[in-house]
Amino acid sequence: MQALNDSLSLIDSYIGGSQWFVFWLLGTGLFFTIYLKFPQIRYFKHALRIVKGTYDKKEDKGDTSHFQALTTALSGTVGTGNIAGVAFAIYLGGPAALFWMLVTAALGMTTKFVEVTLSHKYRETAEDGSISGGPMYYMKNADFRLFGRKLNLKWLAATFAVATVFSSFGTGSLPQINSISNSLYATFGIQHIVTGAVLAVLLGVVIIGGIKRIAKVTEKLVPAMALIYFIGALLVISYNYTNIIPSIVAIFRDVFTGTAAVGGFLGASFAFAFNRGVNRGLFSNEAGQGSAPIAHAAAKAHEPVSEGMVAILEPFIDTIIICSLTGLVLLSSGVWHEKHQNTFQKSDMHILAETVSDKTDVGKEKLFAHISGEERIPSFTGKLQIEKAEIKNDLSIINSRSVAEDVKVFYDNKEFSGTMNIVDGKLADIQEDNKAELFEFRGKSLVHSAPLTTIAFTRSYIGEYGQYIVSIGLLLFAFSTAISWSYYGGRAITYLFGSGAVVYYRIVYVISFFLASVVDTTLVWVFSGITIAFMTIPNLFGIFMLRKDMKSTVEKYWIDFKKEHPEVKKVKG
Repeated sequence: MQALNDSLSLIDSYIGGSQWFVFWLLGTGLFFTIYLKFPQIRYFKHALRIVKGTYDKKEDKGDTSHFQALTTALSGTVGTGNIAGVAFAIYLGGPAALFWMLVTAALGMTTKFVEVTLSHKYRETAEDGSISGGPMYYMKNADFRLFGRKLNLKWLAATFAVATVFSSFGTGSLPQINSISNSLYATFGIQHIVTGAVLAVLLGVVIIGGIKRIAKVTEKLVPAMALIYFIGALLVISYNYTNIIPSIVAIFRDVFTGTAAVGGFLGASFAFAFNRGVNRGLFSNEAGQGSAPIAHAAAKAHEPVSEGMVAILEPFIDTIIICSLTGLVLLSSGVWHEKHQNTFQKSDMHILAETVSDKTDVGKEKLFAHISGEERIPSFTGKLQIEKAEIKNDLSIINSRSVAEDVKVFYDNKEFSGTMNIVDGKLADIQEDNKAELFEFRGKSLVHSAPLTTIAFTRSYIGEYGQYIVSIGLLLFAFSTAISWSYYGGRAITYLFGSGAVVYYRIVYVISFFLASVVDTTLVWVFSGITIAFMTIPNLFGIFMLRKDMKSTVEKYWIDFKKEHPEVKKVKG
């Protein structure tokens, strides 16, 4: 597992974790924002009217309403990114990471508008009668030209479809159930495998019904889960009202400088906060990834632009509202820089060969240099001497980018005494009768993802009951995301192999959903980052190549709209 995690982390560092990727993502959103004259602002009110069905026609072709398409797409984006993803971004990059998440969302509103409009314009009717759409269809059907020469991009369409299948696991299946199982275990003590088994069965029942059943479930689930989470977040923020202004100041103060060390948090550079904020922002709202266009393609409409306008609302709801709430919960409660009792995940833990303190400025600087990769502290190799769960060697343990305290070692839930072989700071292969997976290191350190948000929600008027809101909210958020992504993956399979192959994909999807309930969280998030990048890269290239197509399509929409609705005078077309 550790070797796999290291390999995936290396791949991610060159793709989703690299600076060129985030600059390309933001650059595309910024280009279209200027090129189309800030559609996320000009068309916002008009988008709300379209969602209400104000301009619908009975003869509109499609499988779902505008509202159902919006909630289906939102159910695919409003998930672990809003609860675990925000916590992960702040844990890595500090408060400034939240600012870059919001910037990603603001520009992403335009990116969503573009990709959904193009997807809707070039959608097709599948052999089973359902509507199929998404970036792979505009890549196949649109008139791509470079220096006047027509390009055949069917190969790019196939590449995107394959990436979508992988991302359906990396975005929709693995991180969702992993976060659910971790949260339910921490809150209710429910074993991970039990959560995985029960929800895998429920998932199978829902997705077998296809998009119409999915839409009926999500249109009820999304508003309900958003309301529950919204109320819970406000209870935390209002309880810690004295920290609201300092939290907001911290978000903007450290934007261009990075966050200094505070508490157990050892600091983050500007580059790291920027990268992680944009990366997690993309995971949260998926603007530019090309996933939402697949859901919106099924919406009933007689032209494509109106559905593109509906998509403008997604990043606003998902990131600017919900992620901001989560961010203020984490910052105002102060949990993001505090050490908490937890069981260490082996991929998050590293044993150093010397004792280093995070209580002094010199120690903090040395530790920051270590975790940032600038100057590594030597790793421990040898035997750990353990008596009644306590480590007797003089050394330090880094867990979740912080110095662990009060560390104890357990085997099969019992205090362990004996020796452990450590190689290069990691637990070596177990030669005795003991099983490596039964060893646990427990102590105080920073935590991240869903467990961090869970702790934050207990700092409210309702105390420990706040953790139930996170568990229930995460259950609904993440499960709905898994539902929607099964549809996205299914559409990609339909494009590649025909509708008959979808049933086999769904079987594999449900099985992997179950297995991911017990997989290491860090491994899941790294894999997720890779699959998101592989899906986003061809989509950004495609929409940029069709920029003139997009602009002419929008212009035609407003000409036709003003002819059909002369009574509507104040429209910013």
